[in-house]
Amino acid sequence: MAADVTAVPRSGLLLRVLPSSMYAGRASVLVERSFLVNRRAWLAIFSGFFEPLFYLLALGVGFGSLVGEVTGPSGEVISYAAFVAPALLASSAMNGAVYDATFNIFFKFKYAKLYDAMLATPLGPVDVAIGEIVWALLRGGIYAVGFLAVMLGMGLIASPWGLLALPAALLVALAFAAVGMAATTFMRSWQDFDLVQLVILPMFLFCTTFYPLSVYPGALQAVVQCLPLYHAVELMRALTTGVVGWGVLVHVAYFAVMSAIGLFYASRRLGKLLLT
Repeated sequence: MAADVTAVPRSGLLLRVLPSSMYAGRASVLVERSFLVNRRAWLAIFSGFFEPLFYLLALGVGFGSLVGEVTGPSGEVISYAAFVAPALLASSAMNGAVYDATFNIFFKFKYAKLYDAMLATPLGPVDVAIGEIVWALLRGGIYAVGFLAVMLGMGLIASPWGLLALPAALLVALAFAAVGMAATTFMRSWQDFDLVQLVILPMFLFCTTFYPLSVYPGALQAVVQCLPLYHAVELMRALTTGVVGWGVLVHVAYFAVMSAIGLFYASRRLGKLLLT
């Protein structure tokens, strides 16, 4: 008589689609590890929150007192601080996710050889990619929560739609973390991280963070509108000022696609580098 063997069902779409060598459904283990490693380094994690805060105080409040009022997303008049603050919120989410998904992951990958050890367990490269991206997402979310609290205290959120700025910031952080991790798999040395600054800093300065898109000539406007931080800034600005239209869905779709592409290439590159 044959033994009655009951197979343990495997749940989850990725578990059914991907081979077990690529995904084991245990990405949460990496998030837990990151939490335990950083539980005594919260000051370093929160430090990234202060940069946009200083920009808000120096430019939004200080320089804003000279500028006065500016034209908002729908032509309404708002204070310069209310114009700059949502852009700095988007930048905060971007910075928190990108720096965690680049510098930290590069060290673990190239020097600590942490992922080689992880892949010796049932974990696969997709688990590694999802786990690290989620942790970077949480770090970007921490920055966003702190900065939103400051904006609320300063009266810079003019609409109940501003409550959606937090999930929007998490989506922005997810997209930048996924793409940042994918880009990190191509890095050869610490010198390559100059390229990260070469991308991040111009976006921060020119993606309508401190002035509207209309100041650019038509050709440059088209270039700026292709950049991810522009969509993040416009999404945050629309929510915090209450000017919500169909264009918001375009920004959300942009980051959903960006997240999917980043996760796909991050897991694929990790599998190629670590399993071959």
